[in-house]
Amino acid sequence: MTGSDILKDLIQWNKLISWVDEIKDKNHSTAAALLIMKDNEVLLEHYSGKHSNTKDARQIDHQSRFNVASARKSYLGLAVAFAIHEGKIKSLDDYAADYFEDMDPDLLGETTIRHLVTHSHGLDEYINGNLIREFEPGEKWAYRGVNIVMMTKLIHHVYGKSFPELLKERVFKPLGFSKTWWEISDSEELVSVIVNPENEGERALGTSEDGLDKNLFVNTREFAEWGNLFLNKGKVYGQQSVPEAVIEMATTIQNPSYSDKELPQNGFFWFVQDEPRERSEIGSRVPRGSYQILGVTGPTLLVIPEYNVVVAKMYNKRYNYGGEHYLYYLKEFSNLVADSFDKN
Repeated sequence: MTGSDILKDLIQWNKLISWVDEIKDKNHSTAAALLIMKDNEVLLEHYSGKHSNTKDARQIDHQSRFNVASARKSYLGLAVAFAIHEGKIKSLDDYAADYFEDMDPDLLGETTIRHLVTHSHGLDEYINGNLIREFEPGEKWAYRGVNIVMMTKLIHHVYGKSFPELLKERVFKPLGFSKTWWEISDSEELVSVIVNPENEGERALGTSEDGLDKNLFVNTREFAEWGNLFLNKGKVYGQQSVPEAVIEMATTIQNPSYSDKELPQNGFFWFVQDEPRERSEIGSRVPRGSYQILGVTGPTLLVIPEYNVVVAKMYNKRYNYGGEHYLYYLKEFSNLVADSFDKN
C-alpha cells in the first residue's frame, strides 16, 4: 500500500467517525461506537460519549453493552433457520395455523412461516392484544411485532427451551461470548437508553431472559463478531460451528415477490440487498448480497460479503435521527461504509 493509499484511508475513516459522532449529537444520543472488521481483523474501533445523561455517567468503552432493540431479530432468525434445517419446522411454506393452534385459523388464513420471518404476514395487534389483519399474506410488507412474539414462542415450543438458551449452547459458548444476553438485572456495563433528552436515561431491562422482551444487551465487539459469524458462513476459528446452509437460509432473500418493487427484501428478518429500493434501509452504493439489521435505539450491523467486511455501529437514543427522512440517514451510513472499500 502506498503512502497516498494510507492517507486516503485515514481521511475516509475520519469522515466516517465524524459522521457517526455528528449524528450522535444531532439525535441527542449520549453514546456512540463504531467497529469495522475486514478479513477477520479489526480495522477500526471507535468509542465516544457516556453511558447516560447523568453527571457521573461512565465513559463508553469496549466493555459497554448497548441495548440493540430490534437488531435482536437477527438472533431469532438464526434460531428459526436451525429449526427448519433440523426439521423442527418442516417447511418455510408450512401454514402458521398448523403450528399456532391457539390462534384463530381464519385470521391466520394462508399465512406461512415464510411470511412471519419476512415481515410479509399482514398481521397487527391492537393495544388490547387483539389481532387484526391489515393485508393478505405476502401481498405487502409491514414492520410489526406480532410475528416476533409468535416465532419466539414457536422456537421455545419445538426445542423445549428459549431461543436465547439454544443460541447460548450452540453459538455463544463456541464464540466465547460473555457480553451478549437478555438482561433482567442492572450492571455498570449496561448503557442506558435515552428516550427524552430532558429526562434521565432508562435502564431498558426486561422481566425475563426468554427473548420475548426487548432487553438484549451486547458490547460492540461481540456485535461485530456476531456479524462475522454470518460472513464466515458459520465457521468459528476454522471450524464449522453453524451449518453453512443455516447461515445461507437466514441471509438470502426469502420473502415472496411484491407488486410494489420499492419494498425492502428480507432474509430471516435481515434486510438483504439485491438492487436499490426506495423503502430499503440499505444504501444504493452497497454491493448486492450485503445484508443489514438495525434497531430503534440506533444499532446497525452491516455485512458486506463482496468486501469481506462487517460493520457494527451503536447508539443509545430511541428513534433514529431524521424524523420522516430517517431512511436517508440509514442509507447514507451504509453508503459511506461502501465508499470506504470501493476502490474502483
